[in-house]
This record gives sequence, structure tokens and C-alpha cells, in this order.
Amino acid sequence: MADQDPHHILPLPVFDRPVKLLIAVAPFYRDIAEMLVAGARAKLDAAGASHDLIEVPGALELPGAIALAHRLSNFDGYVALGCVIRGATSHYETVCNDSSRGLMLLGLQGALIGNGILTVENHEQAVERANPADMNKGGGAAAAALHLIALARRWGGETRGVGFKPSGGFQIAEGSERA
Repeated sequence: MADQDPHHILPLPVFDRPVKLLIAVAPFYRDIAEMLVAGARAKLDAAGASHDLIEVPGALELPGAIALAHRLSNFDGYVALGCVIRGATSHYETVCNDSSRGLMLLGLQGALIGNGILTVENHEQAVERANPADMNKGGGAAAAALHLIALARRWGGETRGVGFKPSGGFQIAEGSERA
């Protein structure tokens, strides 16, 4: 099905210095999580990026784990991976909305995150999206994080500053001495 996808895929960015990402995965559905991680790792390896992997209990814990890493560690970016399959209760909407909102808020605060949390109706949809040989959403999330890192490096160079720049040393006006 991947060959029928009409969407444009950007080529991976090229980096002039090392890139390190954290893959955070919620392995509630272990088979899906393993496919997502395989796709993400392959994409990061193709870009020459290094990565660490952590597991958290569920999708709701992904934003918290990434927030901790963003505050306390030295990663350039993050890949959030997990799967939420609709059940018989409204818990699905809570998990989908709150995990996505948490990642979005972190992104707006400067964390460079590729969101690979699948939100699907059934296991078959999850397999199709997670499979690296099919839709490869884990790889897509890793690519998204890499593109954000490339943008941050592009725009994060020397800043112009605000205000004025003194042209020389300071001068003390004559006759301004106090008695």
C-alpha cells in the first residue's frame, strides 16, 4: 500500500555535525511498538543520527518522559511512538487528545518532536501504519524530528541581538565630576 501513497515525502536532511535523538515508546501493544521502533531506527540510521531508546507505560506518559529528557538531558530531538486503539469507552479520546496535546505543547516550548503515536480503530489499521514495509509511521516520525532539528540548526545560528551596539569604549563627559 505504501507505493499507492500520493503524499510527497521530503528527502532526509544532511547534518554537518552529530545528531542525537531520544526514541520514547509506549509498548502497550508490543508488536506494533516493535514495528514503529524498527522504522524509526532505520530512518535515523539512514540520516547518520545516533539515538537512545526508552519505554514508558502508555501514550499518556510520553509527553512527561520527553519533557524530562528535554529539561535534563542533551538530545537534539525526540521521537514519540505508541499506539492507541479505540475501545468501548471514551478513554480512547482522552488518551489520543491528551498525549497529542502534551507533545504539541512541548513542541511549542522548543522541544523538537516527531509524533508517531498511532490513533486507530483496530489492530489491522495499526499494523498497516506501523509496518516499516508499508506506511512506516515510525520512520515518518523520526524524519519529522530530523527535519525540525535541521530547521533549528539553520535558524539557530548567531543572533542579531536587540537594541544598539556601542561603537567604541565608554567616555566620561568633562566637567561631570562631583565634588
